[in-house]
Amino acid sequence: MPRTLLPGRSSRLLVVDPATGHAEVVLESRRLLVEAPNWSPDGRWLVVNGDGLLWRVPADARGVDESALEPVAMGDVPEINNDHVVVPDQSAIVVSARDGHLYEVPWAGVAPGGAARRVTREHPAGRSYKNYLHGVSPDGRTLSVVVGALPTAVADPRDEEARAAWRTDVALVSRSDGTTTPVTADDHPDDGPEFSPDGRWLWWNSERASVAPGHAQLFRAPADGSGQPVQVTSGPRVDWFPHVSPDGRALLWISYDPGTTGHPEDRDVVLHVLPLGDDGLPAEGAVPRDVLRTVGGQGTINVPCWAPDSARFACADYPRG
Repeated sequence: MPRTLLPGRSSRLLVVDPATGHAEVVLESRRLLVEAPNWSPDGRWLVVNGDGLLWRVPADARGVDESALEPVAMGDVPEINNDHVVVPDQSAIVVSARDGHLYEVPWAGVAPGGAARRVTREHPAGRSYKNYLHGVSPDGRTLSVVVGALPTAVADPRDEEARAAWRTDVALVSRSDGTTTPVTADDHPDDGPEFSPDGRWLWWNSERASVAPGHAQLFRAPADGSGQPVQVTSGPRVDWFPHVSPDGRALLWISYDPGTTGHPEDRDVVLHVLPLGDDGLPAEGAVPRDVLRTVGGQGTINVPCWAPDSARFACADYPRG
């Protein structure tokens, strides 16, 4: 079932200035839980999900409620989760559905009586194999995903053994024919893979540097598979969902308190920004800045969320009271 608001909570869509930390409320709702804003390439729209559906709202809106959301018709696409991206030419939005597949929806929505195009192929593991979308290459041809899968020996994905055995790896999916190419294939939990603006690198969060479950940190590796992941953050907090600004000069991510496992919802979280140098790595002597402290986590910045001019980013939070 789609996520819903906890009692006494509201759902907000924010536009944040990373230089000052000033946040403007685009939308606030006490009824609909909105998640995972994308910023459209033309700078005019924010795309979100809510109630398992896809919506957009003008990026320059301020102080509106859920009635300002415009639905994006998805045709026969099953209920979606909060993983979606807008392709670079803004012709389509690719979404992750809860059946484990990726679907491509026209920017204007599926015409009445029409159908969306399924991108991913069937897999022998069936229901125990799912694709979670996080990025698209600058040329629009390749999607970066996390593939979640159970070992074939696990028969029932609902039992304790299955939950313990579930593993996630980074992969690339051809947008044209759904061909999947693994990037990682190991027992280290990975998530949030996204391309750098020049398409040369993949950024993601991983527990591969941890000695115990949890404590994800940020990593970068060549997108062509020619090198090993390099650890970029190594602080005490739990780091998730790296997003490089379109100009390549800043890295945005969300962090949880030490000891947090996974990326749960409704937690006290911090959004950080770190300057990047000409090599796309943190500039010498640069330290992360805490841009925004809020209540969120799952749904806050799961997907690419920078404005095209790199001057702002969008996020969602779920304040108490």
